Amino acid sequence: MIPLMLDLTGRRVLIFGGGDVGARKAAYFEHEAEVTVISRSFSPALDDLAVRRQEVDLLSLADEALEDLLQGAFLAVAATSDPRLNDRIGRICAETGVLFNNAAGKPGDVTIPSVVRGRHYLVAISTRGKSPAVSRYLRMRLESEYADLDLMIDLQDEMRSMLKDIEPVQAKRSQILWSILQDEEIWGALASDYDRARAMAIERYLHA
Repeated sequence: MIPLMLDLTGRRVLIFGGGDVGARKAAYFEHEAEVTVISRSFSPALDDLAVRRQEVDLLSLADEALEDLLQGAFLAVAATSDPRLNDRIGRICAETGVLFNNAAGKPGDVTIPSVVRGRHYLVAISTRGKSPAVSRYLRMRLESEYADLDLMIDLQDEMRSMLKDIEPVQAKRSQILWSILQDEEIWGALASDYDRARAMAIERYLHA
């Protein structure tokens, strides 16, 4: 597998299974994709999500009926409590060219990572299903240790624009930006006062 970041705006994502696992998968996609949850019952965790619900007894469906459900889907997630049903959905996805993630059963061709998200950045973490706890641990460490990362990105963007006006050599601009990024005092200032961190960066690295 190789990591990719996809724009799923307007794409149809199907979640098979309306339990708590299906709700977590739906929450992952609902802010961007058109999500439909297909199940005979639905967890209360779905109540606040902007997703469609389709009430279906999946165990009673023939393969042809599952194929009909998959029409127009970009990605399907099998999140039922029955691994054999999940695997059957995965087989039909492979036959119809729909990308597939399996919450329980044979791995699909898509892994849903743990995500660290800010205003300006997105970090995806995966252990390829071997240790969800490690993925969660790394996410929590990143969120804790780099709580001010968005502010540093703001500062880097501002300093980069200023440097373009005063430093014609790209290699020197990159070196200055890297120095700002490594400056622990500037990181410390960002936590409480962006303007102070900005003044420190200008004084130390742009007026040097």
